[in-house]
Amino acid sequence: MNMMDFNVKKFAADAGTFLSRAVQFTEEKLGQAEKTELDAHLENLLSKAECTKIWTEKIMKQTEVLLQPNPNARIEEFVYEKLDRKAPSRVNNPELLGQYMIDAGTEFGPGTAYGNALIKCGETQKRIGTADRELIQTAALNFLTPLRNFIEGDYKTIAKERKLLQNKRLDLDAAKTRLKKAKAAETRASSEQELRITQSEFDRQAEITRLLLEGISSTHAHHLRCLNDFVEAQMTYYAQCYQYMLDLQKQLGSFPSSYHSNNNQTSVVPVPSASSNVIGSSAMTSSGLVMTSPSNLIDLKEGSGSRKARVLYDYDAANSSELSLLADEVITVFSVVGMDSDWLMGERGNQKGRVPITYLELLN
Repeated sequence: MNMMDFNVKKFAADAGTFLSRAVQFTEEKLGQAEKTELDAHLENLLSKAECTKIWTEKIMKQTEVLLQPNPNARIEEFVYEKLDRKAPSRVNNPELLGQYMIDAGTEFGPGTAYGNALIKCGETQKRIGTADRELIQTAALNFLTPLRNFIEGDYKTIAKERKLLQNKRLDLDAAKTRLKKAKAAETRASSEQELRITQSEFDRQAEITRLLLEGISSTHAHHLRCLNDFVEAQMTYYAQCYQYMLDLQKQLGSFPSSYHSNNNQTSVVPVPSASSNVIGSSAMTSSGLVMTSPSNLIDLKEGSGSRKARVLYDYDAANSSELSLLADEVITVFSVVGMDSDWLMGERGNQKGRVPITYLELLN
């Protein structure tokens, strides 16, 4: 038998198998043939794998949106990734904003208060842009790549073996149907032999599929470690941004007090950190800010004279008109006519300056 004859016979056998499976599948859908059910454990494993695949895809795609909100940029990165080429570096939004601020500050003059403030803000925005870039790189490496490897690797293998299992199950049920329809002894013997072979192949494929599916638990454990890495990367990013903005706020606070207000608007009152211990009459609002507004403070603002007050939190003076505070120290406070309602005048020995009400607890 030459190669052509072999290929023709193989094609005919494959076509016959495909037709047999199609007939069996159609009759099952029409309720005209019996279907071998998988055991409950295997069904549960298949359901768990499918659920893992669906949610992994959703989490992966939304994380990509979070890290890169620009859909055009995501498409460009996807194309470069498929071409196995490095995407060109682009300026991100904080870096672009920072550069605009620096250029504007230079134009207005670094010696002016506004120009100097713009330059400082721009430098901080560029630092945030760098932190943003580092977050994207770390998250892509430690979180997105493992999720993508599961979807494009492990799950594709599972899906392939699951399809083979489905085909073996159709072959088994088709053999059962032919055995039921067999009349002659010779035909029946051939059908029984076919049934034994298809049963053996089905059982072997079910075992292969089961072993693969049981690896989903290990996948969950691996993804949990990747999730911890992602959370740590986010924590580092937000901590950096907070520190950058805290430093910027202190730098801006060093400007003359006349530059802190605009069009006679009320000056901003410092608010204690949400992580500070809230004591005395302090309360946490729904927005997460710590506010203090006891009635005796209001009485002091409306009346005259001085009172002793305990400091609730450390406070660094923003300029020479304010008084720095240390937590738990006791100072003297009194109101001054015309002063902002959110501030009192504080006195410690021969030191005197404005102090924010939110940092104080009046003593009886």
